[in-house]
Amino acid sequence: MTAHQQLLYHIVFSTKDRRPLLRNDQLREHVWAYMAGVASNLHGHALRIGGYIDHAHLLLRIPAKIAVADFVRQLKANTSKHINEEKDSLLKFHWQDGYGAFTVSRSKEDAVVAYIDRQMEHHLDRTFQQEYLQMLADHQVEYDPKYLWE
Repeated sequence: MTAHQQLLYHIVFSTKDRRPLLRNDQLREHVWAYMAGVASNLHGHALRIGGYIDHAHLLLRIPAKIAVADFVRQLKANTSKHINEEKDSLLKFHWQDGYGAFTVSRSKEDAVVAYIDRQMEHHLDRTFQQEYLQMLADHQVEYDPKYLWE
């Protein structure tokens, strides 16, 4: 019998040192679209990608044959490489080393999509660090604070 799965992942990661490297609206939208293409090339499916000037949120289906860590590593590496090759910048683009991965029930898919779509408004009064700590608490993820922000 073949394996069947329907797992949705809400993946979150920031730019290196949470630098606001995605300030430009056009660049940010280009990065989200490129990430969706990379996800597809990795045989995944991006249901929604968005974020803010210093981080990304992705709602993804990842194929069972690829570990989440490998999928995210390849997604981030390909995207960083593309940005650095495409854009003339004195400051090289890098994502943070780590990421958060949270499973999402099918019944919560629309809520997560809406949450990702509201990132620009959401961060008018909340930092990435505040948001991420809340996500860890909501999902009861244990962590060592000394390694949280790299």
